Amino acid sequence: MFRSFSNVNYRVWFLGALVSNIGGWMQATAQDWVVLTELTDNDATAMGVTMALQFGPPLVLVSLTGWVADRFDRRRVLLVTQTTLLLLALGVAALLLTGVMTLPLMFLFALAFGVTNAFDAPARQAFVSDMVSLEDTSNAVALNSASFNMARLIGPAVGGILIVAIGSGWVFVANAVTFLAMLIALLLIRRDQLVPRTKGGRSGGLAAGFRYVMGRSDLKVVFVMVFLIGAFGMNFPIFASTMALEFGRGADGYGLLSSVLAIGSLAGALLAARRDRARVRVLVIAAGGFGAASIVSAMMTGYWAYAFVLMFVGFSTVTMLTTANGYVQTTTDAALRGRVLALYMAVVMGSTPIGAPIAGWIVDTFSARTAIVVGGAAGLLACAIGVTWMLWSGRLHRREDARFLLTLDETRPISVMRAMEPTAFDERTAATTPIRMERKDAEQ
Repeated sequence: MFRSFSNVNYRVWFLGALVSNIGGWMQATAQDWVVLTELTDNDATAMGVTMALQFGPPLVLVSLTGWVADRFDRRRVLLVTQTTLLLLALGVAALLLTGVMTLPLMFLFALAFGVTNAFDAPARQAFVSDMVSLEDTSNAVALNSASFNMARLIGPAVGGILIVAIGSGWVFVANAVTFLAMLIALLLIRRDQLVPRTKGGRSGGLAAGFRYVMGRSDLKVVFVMVFLIGAFGMNFPIFASTMALEFGRGADGYGLLSSVLAIGSLAGALLAARRDRARVRVLVIAAGGFGAASIVSAMMTGYWAYAFVLMFVGFSTVTMLTTANGYVQTTTDAALRGRVLALYMAVVMGSTPIGAPIAGWIVDTFSARTAIVVGGAAGLLACAIGVTWMLWSGRLHRREDARFLLTLDETRPISVMRAMEPTAFDERTAATTPIRMERKDAEQ
């Protein structure tokens, strides 16, 4: 489960990311609450617009951000983006503490956060493969998700308490301080121990990454599934904040719901770290689980019952996202990894500008429970698409012949193991040997 920690660079990165992510979740809680209760009168649509402005740039700038992640030193890119995010957090804090923050100004800062994160996200995701070997990449991605959700377990609850105790402005100050942990980690990373990588050339740009994705049916299905759930199901700040108000809770109650969701999320991330590789079938099952859990949560009549079901929502969400991220990273050509990950992050983060305003409108027009049910239905639809593709592509079956066992379950270097009699089995010699073979060649 923790094999990537044997790498000193990854240990340093993990600790820095954990501290920074805690601050990030504190800030996210404060920003959502400020828009909902301080700058508007419980206007969920305004909150949806804020989310759209923050998560829209990865979709708009995808052609540039993916090229930057492939072309330039990712460590230096991250030093620039993390410093910029620190300064933006201080800017919001200053306006809140002086009492001059307005909704249009918050919209501008949300857009600035979004533009910076558009460059930060693909570089951050691809940098994981620079620190660990290909065999450990899936594990490192899962542990990154565990770090993110450990922070989610702590950050929102602490953020909610700090909002009540000292005010939302100081929460942004606290987040600015936590960015220092990531900056220090990036400076401490031993560059001579980073894995050599193939840099993407100037030619091709995003078009090369797009052609690569369109040439692989498995990646297209993964992207469609993630988009559906990201757009309509993963609008948790809108769902949880409005449900907290419905249950008569304040900022601390909203923060606690975020932390409860993170309990399930952390469990999903750790179980994903135990798997040797990411599988599409796990993604499909998780999508179905997300849809079912979301619909059940909308039926809960009490605060604590709703919070309990959120653990299952968090578990299925992180299992799905971690599996999708790991699958994309471990099955993509190294020279195109940054651009493909930029497309993936554009789907994950860029789906929010489409879904968040719609979710906010549904909440204002109907109810929060109706919006949650719509998100759950999107999860069930994503599961159905995944199952249909697996049946069509034959992914539910495995081929065997008298001499070889060919594992055709995923699109990746296929493991081939010579069949042995049980009495001749030896753990030292039965290790699978990766060879380069396309799926169609293996079937022939």
